[in-house]
Amino acid sequence: MTDRLPAADLPNIVAALRAERAEMLNFTSSLTDDEWTAPSAAAGWRITDVVAHIGATARNFYTPAGLRTTFAASLEQLNEDPVDRRRDWSRADVMAEYQRASRRATTLLDVVRRTPATRVRVRLAELGRYRMGLMIGGALVFDHHTHLRHDMAPALGRPVPHTDADRMRALLTWMIAVLRNQVTQAPVAGLDARVALTLTGPGGGTWWIDEAGGLPPSNGAVAAHVTAPALTFPDWGTQRSSWRDSDVTVTGDTELATRFLDAVNVI
Repeated sequence: MTDRLPAADLPNIVAALRAERAEMLNFTSSLTDDEWTAPSAAAGWRITDVVAHIGATARNFYTPAGLRTTFAASLEQLNEDPVDRRRDWSRADVMAEYQRASRRATTLLDVVRRTPATRVRVRLAELGRYRMGLMIGGALVFDHHTHLRHDMAPALGRPVPHTDADRMRALLTWMIAVLRNQVTQAPVAGLDARVALTLTGPGGGTWWIDEAGGLPPSNGAVAAHVTAPALTFPDWGTQRSSWRDSDVTVTGDTELATRFLDAVNVI
């Protein structure tokens, strides 16, 4: 597998990011002040902290501060620092930064994807290198989707916002690219044969994973085949829940598949 996208997919990621941004604005505008400061499902973060994190992440893509992501040893620790600095911000200030930063990052993505710069590989902390167009759009679609649907809405007892095949395709493209890099840089012990991962439903597809990272699907044999609904992957694929408690089925070498599944943790 490669993180190079067909030309048609980068416009789709721009559209997906715009749709996710609109979803976030609609959701946050409906919150009461008590909900705004309520705990989210992200450990140690309130709802306001989650929004501050997404705004700060978007801002990193077009300011010098974002250069720190290139050399950071831990993306998760890098995410904590901006949230800590914004903990005393007012709701108006958090939302103003989110609206401004997410709008500018979306505009940047739409410009970059039309230029050769979209193919430039950029390092993202310990997650490895990604083509710039994919990194900006994919990372922000991922942040919006997972935080809104798995950390914010459920914590408040609110309905999970709708998604669609285009947004799921953008999200899964990024998650699989990260997973490929993670396996390449930190090989899964015992992953000495190919595993096929099929995610069914909106935006789904099939990808091959082995000790060298990701491979494009082909007609060759695989040792194990993992199948799950695409809509569940952002939950168990980030270890917000266990794959064992999800609708995941395995055929073939179950021990190999288990080693692989236990190691999946897209951040």
